[in-house]
Amino acid sequence: MNQDLSQIVTYYATKPHKELAELLLNKSKDNLIACLNDLLTAYINDKNSSSLREFVTVSIAGYEHNSNKLGYNGYKHNSAIGGKPINCEAKPKNIQTEGYDNKKNKSKLNGEGGFNDYTHKRLEKDLNENLNLLCSGFIDGELQYILEFPFSAIGNRLEIALEKLVGPYLRSATFNFSHYQDYVDLKIIYSNFESITKNKKYFTKNLYNFLITK
Repeated sequence: MNQDLSQIVTYYATKPHKELAELLLNKSKDNLIACLNDLLTAYINDKNSSSLREFVTVSIAGYEHNSNKLGYNGYKHNSAIGGKPINCEAKPKNIQTEGYDNKKNKSKLNGEGGFNDYTHKRLEKDLNENLNLLCSGFIDGELQYILEFPFSAIGNRLEIALEKLVGPYLRSATFNFSHYQDYVDLKIIYSNFESITKNKKYFTKNLYNFLITK
């Protein structure tokens, strides 16, 4: 974090808004642009929070983002008369390339997603909702793709995962592109062809081939 951005963040957290406004007014336009760019870079690549990546995924896919922790990540109105709103769950994944070649376990974009503390009751609820999944991939914060498909496409996968349930819930129920790649209603909402071809090594083979041939 550069010194100017550090100062701005500190003022925001410790000073009255009037003092923060005065500080910002005394910064040059180029300086503020640099600070905003640094802030967005840090936020969208944050390893401990996917909030911004989730927002980008949901918004580009045409849903209204739900910033609350409870409920699904987004929704949009159903065009059918009297139809229930269509909900969505976003599953973004970000690959950071710095030091990538030196890592022993090289994570790749594979269209994956997961649900924490999952139960049979939650699965039944999700299957009965008007719910779509949005799996997205980022590289160093740059969006590569967004895939959309009905939750029912991975219903069997999650049922199999729940067979391992021992306690009250399954700690992590996961899935990836191989579990829904043949689903008839799979849609590519967004695809950055140029960046995908340039970053081939950060994708699994089957997802890469799917994205560049569609």
